[in-house]
Amino acid sequence: MRPMKLVKSAKLVPRCRLPARRKAASSDTNRDRDDARWQAVVARDPSSDGAFVYAVSTTGIYCRPACPSRRADRRNVSFFDTASDAQQAGYRACKRCRPHEAGSTAEVTEKIANACRMIEASEPAPPLDVLARAAGLSRFHFHRLFKEVTGITPKAYALAHRADKLKGQLNRTATITDAIYDAGYASSGRFYADSTARLGMTPKSYKAGGAGAALNVAVADCSLGSVLVAASSKGVAAILLGDDPDALLCDVQDRFPNAAMTGGNAEFDKLVQQVIAVIERPGAAHRLPLDVRGTVFQQQVWAALKAIKPGTTASYQDIARAIGKPAAVRAVAGACAANPVAVVIPCHRVVRTDGNLSGYRWGIDRKRTLLAREANNSRHKR
Repeated sequence: MRPMKLVKSAKLVPRCRLPARRKAASSDTNRDRDDARWQAVVARDPSSDGAFVYAVSTTGIYCRPACPSRRADRRNVSFFDTASDAQQAGYRACKRCRPHEAGSTAEVTEKIANACRMIEASEPAPPLDVLARAAGLSRFHFHRLFKEVTGITPKAYALAHRADKLKGQLNRTATITDAIYDAGYASSGRFYADSTARLGMTPKSYKAGGAGAALNVAVADCSLGSVLVAASSKGVAAILLGDDPDALLCDVQDRFPNAAMTGGNAEFDKLVQQVIAVIERPGAAHRLPLDVRGTVFQQQVWAALKAIKPGTTASYQDIARAIGKPAAVRAVAGACAANPVAVVIPCHRVVRTDGNLSGYRWGIDRKRTLLAREANNSRHKR
């Protein structure tokens, strides 16, 4: 019987105290963690988005840490590691910050980047529902986030990628038909419907390095150095500024080496003089016809640039907001850099958020001069 007594006496060892000590330590850890999470909510810290969500018992709603909604009473707030945990506890997702649809900014960017890779790897491009499901987002929210991050819709991204792929194929394949289908077009009819807008000329001309495309080209002197003007029968296609006339000519010739480029005639000479007049007096009214092609997003940015009043400036963020894509700041900068028509499309009016001059395709000094001229002209008008 003594062995039985020894077993019973073993129960007297205070093992029950161990869980109590663990619980106290765990409680302290949880309290510290929740205090840190509450401070993130108070600060509306965007870097905490995706790390946890907080729920408010009086409203039955859970939110991201950076949610702009009115701050809740700390006594009514509880924290959950995931949106799923909050939903299982009976809370509903906030309609302002949508905590159930995406995580941190970095996470969102990664989701959209993965979607871009899916589009690039598939022909035809995956349907919107498939892309959204792969990103773990609703169809509508995925579409909105894609536009915010890239500046264009998933469909426009797929079309642009296909067009870029086609340009490469036209230079490698024996026939235009082979290039069309190798680039992923389902039919030649669909391609020819928008090919000129995307290539800037007919596919035959593009494949031949611009053969058959007629451009009038001239280089003249102005107060900012040399200016190259290139125009088609529809209007001005390029206005380039620089110090070396030969470098400006090479810029055009490298793009379309076989295009029929001719010098001036009386009518074109008048157009060149109009361009120089705009450069000398930027911001003045003009009626220059333009033949400038770009993506839908680039056209939106260029239109927003022309809406900036002479003598004033805007930031890249301002332009992004103006076109309804506040997160596409880098894409806006890229569209400004791709502007082929200096001064007439006034990318020189875009500055950094702090007001300092940022990069300019044709040189910071020229940008500073153009802005000074516009400011001076605006003062005289008053």
